Amino acid sequence: MALDRATVARVARLARIRIGAHELDRLAGELDNILTWIEQLNEVDVDGVEPMTSVVAFELPERADQVTEGGCAEDIVANAPETAGSYFVVPKVVE
Repeated sequence: MALDRATVARVARLARIRIGAHELDRLAGELDNILTWIEQLNEVDVDGVEPMTSVVAFELPERADQVTEGGCAEDIVANAPETAGSYFVVPKVVE
C-alpha cells in the first residue's frame, strides 16, 4: 500500500500532529512499512487460537463475599474539617 503526501498530511491533521512539508515523504515511507507489516500479520492462520490477555496463565485471587455491618460513616468523616451529617463539606467549584 503506497501512501502519498496528501494522505500523510490528512492523517497528521486528523491526529492533530503538526508535520512540516519536508517530513511528509519520510513519514509516508515509515507508515507504508508499518502497513506492509500489518498486511503480513493478516496472512497468519489463527483459527482455533484463543485470544490472550497475558503470556502467563494465572487466575486472579478472589476473596470470599462476606456480609459486613457497614454503617461506619461517622468513623469515616470523623477527621474531616467540616461535615454535614455523614457527608464531607467542600467548597463549591462550579457555578
